[in-house]
Amino acid sequence: MHLLAVVLSVLLCLSSVPGPADGAEKSCADLRQFYTGKGFTLGGVPQTEIPGEHLRMCPQGPTCCTSSMEEGLAGLSARETEALIREAGRSLQAAINTLHRNFDSYFTDLHSRSEQSLQEVLSPLGPLYSQNTRLYSDLFADLRRYYRGSALNIDETLSEFWSRLLERAFKSSTPAEVSLSEDYLECVAKQQETLRPFGDIPRDLKGKVIRAFVMARSFVQGLLVSSDVVKRVSQVPLSPECVKALMKLIYCPHCRGLASVKPCPNYCSNVMKGCLANQADLDAEWQTLIDVMLQVVASFGAEPSVDVVLSSIPVRIFEAVRYLQDNMDAFTAKVYQTCGTPGETGTGTPALQEQKKRSNSLTATTDHRPSPTAGVRLELLVSDLTSKLREMQHYWIQVPVALCNKLAQSGTKQDKCWNGMTKAKYLPEVMGDGLANQINNPEVELDITKPDMTIRQQIMQLKIMSSRLKNALDGNDVDFQDASDDISGSGSGMCASGLCPRSRPGLHAYQPDSRVRAAATSQTRLCSLLLLLPLAAMLLQR
Repeated sequence: MHLLAVVLSVLLCLSSVPGPADGAEKSCADLRQFYTGKGFTLGGVPQTEIPGEHLRMCPQGPTCCTSSMEEGLAGLSARETEALIREAGRSLQAAINTLHRNFDSYFTDLHSRSEQSLQEVLSPLGPLYSQNTRLYSDLFADLRRYYRGSALNIDETLSEFWSRLLERAFKSSTPAEVSLSEDYLECVAKQQETLRPFGDIPRDLKGKVIRAFVMARSFVQGLLVSSDVVKRVSQVPLSPECVKALMKLIYCPHCRGLASVKPCPNYCSNVMKGCLANQADLDAEWQTLIDVMLQVVASFGAEPSVDVVLSSIPVRIFEAVRYLQDNMDAFTAKVYQTCGTPGETGTGTPALQEQKKRSNSLTATTDHRPSPTAGVRLELLVSDLTSKLREMQHYWIQVPVALCNKLAQSGTKQDKCWNGMTKAKYLPEVMGDGLANQINNPEVELDITKPDMTIRQQIMQLKIMSSRLKNALDGNDVDFQDASDDISGSGSGMCASGLCPRSRPGLHAYQPDSRVRAAATSQTRLCSLLLLLPLAAMLLQR
């Protein structure tokens, strides 16, 4: 009778121990197929579920993953996520590079057309053009070099052009028998600012040309800097803490036999916002840069538009020479007062009188304003640049959203998704963007006092480029020293006085596995007691 009680107690305990419903060990066939599909070998992969006390990233419990499998899948999740980040970065780079290519093509074509019109516009000047074509072509070559990034002072370049043109014009108007030394011509050139022989045209044209070229050059530099920042930041490796969080997010469901269950959207958001916290700190300066670039784009179409300014350079030169020739007598007299008389000029030779007579009849063959088609092209360009720049304005805080759109559960089934522990609702709140907002992130442990230095350097590059563009809007070309190493300033992710609280909430409002383990422990103790009671009774009878 007592022996029967012992047997019944044992059977009762065995029947109450949790296990597969059908009494058989759960197969790992699905995981084995998935694992080999990811490029791993089956060596060491369990055939059936094993206890999960060895797991370090996934929740402990019955599993089909060994420690080495967990490590391998963690590395895979990191590589795959980094590949998605780089892919997103390459897409943004491609969009930026397309904008650069479109604008550069438009501006260089505009510049070339203006230069090509030189001969048609200036040929009525006769020898003053035909014998000095290098002077005019050099001006356009210098402007092109400046636009391409050469360290030219565009103000000095234009001043030098007008001085040299004044020398040539004065020399051509002087009788052949009068000898003009290089020193005397230099003296004549110096009268450019004081006597204003070309009227207000040089000053007016200089302001417009400088503004157009400074903005064009700064704009293409802004696009190039933006593309480079995206490239560098997209290659920043993920932290070890992030790798663990990604493993838990992406592949731990497979280890737990929940391969078909996708992560909860809010759970995914917290993981990605933690992993990309430093990248999100680019958002403020990135938006500032895009805002300034949009202002520059708008200025291209404002009066006088960039196409009008470039197209008018040859005809404005012609008008300046015409003004000088109309007032050559008065200018010459003032030059003689300042620089002295180079020789006996009398009333001028017949050749000089004939040249003056011809100069009075000079007219430009056309005003060489851009055609209506050119205006439409500029309008379309401005519209395209504006829309594309606005699309990329919030890129750095949209990356986590884009990644979770690929990985997380879609739809409204928020209580039937992977929450990091099991198939259930995800309870913690979603963190904000940026490093400083991750202090209480329940999924990724971050030290917000230690921002990523590579990304901080790129934030500084964005600040520098924004300053250049702001100056360009005022027509000022400011050369900045490379301040990429200056990362001492505080910003998002930095705590006052270096003191940051380290409190972290529990991962979840409940711990399913803990409850299971506690229940199993209590059950084991009850079984032990049931076994001991009959044995004790038998001993007492003896």
